[in-house]
Amino acid sequence: MSKIELNVTLFSKRLRLVYDAWNRAQNDDDYSSIADVDALLLVAGDPAGEDEPIRKGTAFQTWLLGFEFPSTFLMFQKNRLSILCSASKAKILSQLQNSDSPVPIEFFVQAKAKEPPTDALPRFVEAYTSLDRVATLAKEQHAGKLVDDWKKAVSDAAQKPTVVDMAPAVASLLAAKDDEELKSIRTAANLTSTLLAHYIAPKLETILDREAKITHETFSTQIEARIGFGEGDKAKGPDMKVWSKGRALNDVDWASTEFCYPPIIQSQSTSTGYDISPIAESSQDDISHKGVLLVSVGMRYRSYCANLGRSFIVDPSKEQEAIYALLIALQTEILSRMKDGAVSKELYQSALSYIKEKKPELESHFVKNIGHGMGMEFRDASYLLSPKNSRKLRTNMVFNLVLGFTGLEEDGKKYALQLVDTVLVGADKSTCLTTGVKSIKDTLFFLNQDEGDGQASKAPAKKAPAQKNGANGNPSPVKNKTAGGKVLRNKTRSAAQQELIQSMAAKIAEHQRELHARLHQEGLARFSEGGGGIGGKEGKGWKRFQSYKGEAGLPREVENLRIFVDRKAQTVVLPIHGFAVPFHINTIKNVSKNDEGEFTYLRVNFQTPGQLAGRKEDTPFEDPDATFIRSITYRSADGHRFDAISKQITDLKKEVNKREQQKKEMADVIEQDTLVEIKGRRPTKLPEVFVRPALDGKRLPGEVEIHQNGLRYQSPMGSQKIDILFSNVKHLFFQPCDHELLVIIHIHLRAPIMIGKKKAHDVQFYREASDVQFDETGNRKRKYRYGDEDELELEQQERKRRQMLNKEFKLFSEKIAEAATASIGEPLEVDIPFRELSFEGVPFRTNVRLQPTTECLVHLSDPPFLVVTLSDIEIASLERVQFGLKQFDMVLIFKDFTKPPLHINSIPSSQLDDVKNWLDSVDIPLSEGPVNLNWGPIMKTINEDPYEFFQQGGWSFLGGTAAGEESEADDDSDTESEFAVESDESESSESSEDESDYYDGSDASDDEGSGSDFGSEESEGDDWDELERKAAKADKKRAEAGRGHESDDSDRPKKSAKPKPKPKANGKR
Repeated sequence: MSKIELNVTLFSKRLRLVYDAWNRAQNDDDYSSIADVDALLLVAGDPAGEDEPIRKGTAFQTWLLGFEFPSTFLMFQKNRLSILCSASKAKILSQLQNSDSPVPIEFFVQAKAKEPPTDALPRFVEAYTSLDRVATLAKEQHAGKLVDDWKKAVSDAAQKPTVVDMAPAVASLLAAKDDEELKSIRTAANLTSTLLAHYIAPKLETILDREAKITHETFSTQIEARIGFGEGDKAKGPDMKVWSKGRALNDVDWASTEFCYPPIIQSQSTSTGYDISPIAESSQDDISHKGVLLVSVGMRYRSYCANLGRSFIVDPSKEQEAIYALLIALQTEILSRMKDGAVSKELYQSALSYIKEKKPELESHFVKNIGHGMGMEFRDASYLLSPKNSRKLRTNMVFNLVLGFTGLEEDGKKYALQLVDTVLVGADKSTCLTTGVKSIKDTLFFLNQDEGDGQASKAPAKKAPAQKNGANGNPSPVKNKTAGGKVLRNKTRSAAQQELIQSMAAKIAEHQRELHARLHQEGLARFSEGGGGIGGKEGKGWKRFQSYKGEAGLPREVENLRIFVDRKAQTVVLPIHGFAVPFHINTIKNVSKNDEGEFTYLRVNFQTPGQLAGRKEDTPFEDPDATFIRSITYRSADGHRFDAISKQITDLKKEVNKREQQKKEMADVIEQDTLVEIKGRRPTKLPEVFVRPALDGKRLPGEVEIHQNGLRYQSPMGSQKIDILFSNVKHLFFQPCDHELLVIIHIHLRAPIMIGKKKAHDVQFYREASDVQFDETGNRKRKYRYGDEDELELEQQERKRRQMLNKEFKLFSEKIAEAATASIGEPLEVDIPFRELSFEGVPFRTNVRLQPTTECLVHLSDPPFLVVTLSDIEIASLERVQFGLKQFDMVLIFKDFTKPPLHINSIPSSQLDDVKNWLDSVDIPLSEGPVNLNWGPIMKTINEDPYEFFQQGGWSFLGGTAAGEESEADDDSDTESEFAVESDESESSESSEDESDYYDGSDASDDEGSGSDFGSEESEGDDWDELERKAAKADKKRAEAGRGHESDDSDRPKKSAKPKPKPKANGKR
């Protein structure tokens, strides 16, 4: 025991908190129970049994001293702290005398067992009995020799102090946690969440899937064994296959890890019925494979507790789904109300009011309290969230939030539902410390008759972004049997007969009808208030400009009444009827020069309304009805001078346009706040990484550092750095180097920043996965190896190196997420692309692999990067979906209609079903059509009056219009030429919703590789009947013209070449 070291600094800090609370007890209701006392007495007898919960006194002593000291009395007086203990404990506790204690510490040391007794106990009793009022934990009962001697000595004393209960004050003292305590609680919460997500839920799924016969108690025992079991040589350590998947669990002290109670598993077959209290037990009955299953698990790390509870439902009814969805919504509501200053009983009443409003029939089934305070004590009754408790919540308190309904009935059978989490109270709201396996898609299981279908449906449920709300920000509506949760196989004949109703395509179609209906309702609601257009007018106002303030500002050169280009004032001064008239360069459209005989003519064309200028036709004017000069022409015999003037005006126009374009591009660039560096310790670093976009100079690896409110990339020379604040991070991605050349941490920003002279929406840190290998033919190993040993060894080393890189980068990305969450108070999670759901397409100029993540669709391997947030997508339009075509296109329309739609072209038709399944699984409405649509005019029309657009049917036109255009495509050449114009026009303005400006900005419409595919595929798209019809028509024309067979060969290519413009017409943007 002498080797035990106490944290003297922490003791001093916490002892000072005790005395500060005591001194202000008169003015603080939380500590009113100790306001008028002369001393606080903390009694500790023999250690409690292992099965007994931790007492408040034990928690108080451990909190103060760092360890539990049985048979030790502490008496706090205003002028000193008295400690009664044995000699061995006094030796350890003597370290406290070196602390910066607010009061002196006095020891009353008892004699050892075989030595004569000391006067320590009588003196301690004398000091105690001399007081008038003493606060102690009156309801706690202790046992042991010291306690018995103490009781006898006090009872024999002539005078005894009045005893009051200090439990409420101690509860307040322990309720608000400091950083050390929160660190332990977070670790306990991570342990609990990891166990649920990576062992309990998958194991339960397997049990239901295979209809395995296992008792509740056996499953509970298997869960407990994950932290190790047995003693001596037969002892088994923790199951690292489970714990290695958790977050920030690398440095866990497993000796300090235990369960708060045996995990509780309950199902329909539990003989005692459902019980959502933590005193329930897992029975010896077999787990039922239908109905509701309740799971509760709590873990303690370094004495601090975390707890969670979940409900799993097999084949839920609509009513059960609705009740569980209500529980999730209720938790979100309560978390927003649990903040500093909130009153316990008001929280309960708000929960009850929410239920009365949403489902009043459930009020009588609601739990009698919605949780309790938590720390070392699993249940602190002083902070019960009940209708009678008036205690206020404070920042950094930790609660076990328990929401549930009991006594519910379905098909004549009783059941209960629960949703339990450990939450941390903040200044504005509370956050869940325990996470995962909560959404409808994770907790509802469905039986499926077809084993193949089951497996096919189950993969997206696991891998697609199912852990969050739907892509459009709302919880996914549960589709018939397959959309809401995980799909399980069932090989029984009865289940097969019941489920043999719809094909997967029919189920997607049904879900899409729901999504389209909801999208239409939301569109009407969104634009009903504002009505009118939202786009088209933004940034299109009349812009005033002034060349000179008066005649005095004119340059001297105008006196000779010759054309003069004033670059400084961005003005062209023209002589008109003896006057020098200045024209700002913005009023000039262009200049043209031509020679006729001896003279050269210079024509200056002005910007005027009514010109057919393509996409610039809607240029605004202050007064469009005024009289405008369309152009002015000058004649001169000096051709060289007009050459120079023409060049000067053209160059000035280009310069001004370029400056305006740059200004527009930089409009959304933000000036970040200052990065707050970590002080007192070294920041967490990731060394030897490259950055994209690259910094100026030689390409050398630098290092990334995690600071208090952001990241810093430091170049090796130390001269250049990139700061990224957590508040500006929208998405954080980790892409492993499996099947890739790079391992990547990618940060997508909310607003772009300047890196060097370029604007960047994305910053990426990467390291190359494989080193350059070379083989020296004459090395020593070659002398003794004649087979493939070298190659095998290199492959093993390569595999190992990739695993190490993945582990290092993933760990660092998780540390970034933790630091960001702690800094901004909002959870930031690491998003990992699902390669198994990936598909190929052309979002820019080259064919790339696009990979869905939980929240986005991304391409991160090389620039230009693509990051599309799924929740920003309004609808996806699949175009050129025709039998016989090898590829199709996908157009993503955003909720912000002012953004140009994103075109992803040339997706292989073999991946059509995969793309549709993925879009459907993340609740994005989709449509199909056989041709490409002209999205420029469409979006312009929508922006003019969105409410009118939704009133006339909204996106329903995508179904009918596409089918109609298929028959009109052959005849309407005018429409096709409009497509061609749009192709050039809209693509030049298009940069994907979140495309990084690391891209050089070239037009994506210059996609030559896939453009040629259009031609070949379009000609292949005609079926035999169509070709026969065209051939007959051509033969008829030749017969009428009296042509012979020789002309047939020359005619036919002309005829078959007619569809050639179609690729341009319908073609890619």
